[in-house]
This record gives sequence, structure tokens and C-alpha cells, in this order.
Amino acid sequence: MILKAAVTAEAAGMRLDDGAKLLFPELSKAQIRRIIDWGGCTISESLVRVASRQLREGDLVALGVMEPERCVEIVYRKEDLLFEDGGYLAINKAAGINSQRTPYQLKGTVEYAVECYLKSLGSKEPARVIHRLDRGTSGVMFFPKHKKAATHISYLLKEGKVEKVYWALVADVPEQEEWTVDAPIAKLNKFRYGVALPGREARTAFRVISAGKGATLIEAHPFTGRTHQIRVHLAHSGLPIVGDATYGGEHALRMMLHCRSMAFSTRDGKAISATAPVDRAFRQVCQDHGIDLD
Repeated sequence: MILKAAVTAEAAGMRLDDGAKLLFPELSKAQIRRIIDWGGCTISESLVRVASRQLREGDLVALGVMEPERCVEIVYRKEDLLFEDGGYLAINKAAGINSQRTPYQLKGTVEYAVECYLKSLGSKEPARVIHRLDRGTSGVMFFPKHKKAATHISYLLKEGKVEKVYWALVADVPEQEEWTVDAPIAKLNKFRYGVALPGREARTAFRVISAGKGATLIEAHPFTGRTHQIRVHLAHSGLPIVGDATYGGEHALRMMLHCRSMAFSTRDGKAISATAPVDRAFRQVCQDHGIDLD
């Protein structure tokens, strides 16, 4: 939820946190300060993270209100990385956090944490989000360390030259061991996508890894990079992902979709890859269905 209000004559000259309390009486001072600290406040569309900022009459203040449980501090250290060299680094994104900043949040996103890590190395480069994972999806995310690396990997992603492997748990047994979905994807509403015309070309190959009790672990290879592609193509196949309520999946501890690995080659032909282990919740849900990931 985003709240907006113009600074009145009464609030003009006040500190941002005091003035915001006057403009948004439904919020506590602590809530307002948390929103400011976590990057959910803008003044006339510019991000402001200083509670003592002085307000001027006519300023448009916007506050992004999010659930307290989403305020999770993320810090990446060298030992946390899946891969790092002079051009790229890779992290294992946790389920339930955002890949990049939103109108509600900067701090507590992968983008912010990676930028903080780069700063710790003495770099002035921003964290460039050249591909992203849905909030409920975990796994490998690569970040370029400089503009040339960003240009190269962005080209590879656009041309389908980055090999991506996902694991997904579905609550059924597929009729085939291997199959490919070649079906266009279109936006249906603000939150959902689906196989529809007109839509953007999308192609995903699937393979059964292991069948358990009422569920199957699937390996997915997306050849294109459409929003919600694997989720939509599995739902289209009659196999919604466990935990994916948006597309009809049964309830679970988390959405059971994980980017297991990514691989590509640098400009000079060096092979780069990263593989991400699954988290405890993913492993537990698989075990509940009789699937041992070991």
C-alpha cells in the first residue's frame, strides 16, 4: 500500500518524520521511521532516507507501507557468494525476498545487499539487476561488477545463451518423463500471466528428476526469459508448482521453485557457472513427499 499526501502549510518546515506523522496519522512514528530507513519514502518522486529532512509546502510525500516480517536485513560476505571473479559475482537468493528495489523497499533486497558488498570492496559501481527471480523463488542470481560485464551478460540473456536450470516440485505425476512447452505468454492482469495470444514467444523444456508420494520433482530449462515462464508453463501442463497459490498450486511452506544453476561464457571464452543448494524448507517439503534430494 502506498500512501500519498502534499505537505501542508502546517507541516512545512517540520522534519520528515514529524511532518509525515501529521500527514498520515494512521501510522506510528516508529512505522514512519522504519519506512524511511528501509527506502520506502519519496519526496516529489525522489528517494529520501533521512528522517530529519526538512519539508517544504507543496512537497508530495509518498510512503510505501509493507508487512513488518518483510523487513529482513540481508548481508553478503565473501564466504556467502556462490561465485566471484573480476567481472561477476553470484549469490543464492533466499525465497521471500525481493530481487530488486520496489516502491516499498530498498534495504532488505538483493540489489541493495549486493551494492553494499561492492562498496565494501571499494567499488563505486551500482548493483545492476540484469535478470531477476520472483519473490517466492530462490536460487542463483548473477551480478556483473562493471558496465562491460553487464553489457555482455545482458546480450547473452537476450540471445538465450545463458544456460539456466530450475528445480520445481509439482503435486502430480507427469504423463511423460520429458516434454517441451512452446507456448506464448501474455499478461492477464496486474499479478498473473498465462498462455495466450497475442503473447511473447516462450519455450521451456522439462524433465522428471524424481517421483514421490503425490508429487514429482521436475527439472526445467527455460530457453526464453518471460515473466513467470516456468510457473505458467507448468500450470498450462496441468502441473502447478507446490506453494504457488497464484497459479493453483497446493499450500506449502514456500513456493517450490529454485534456480539450481546458471552457466555462460565470458567474451574471451572463459566458462563461468554457479550452483545453489536448496534451503531447509525446500528440502523438508520434498522429504514430506518421499523425495530425498541426497
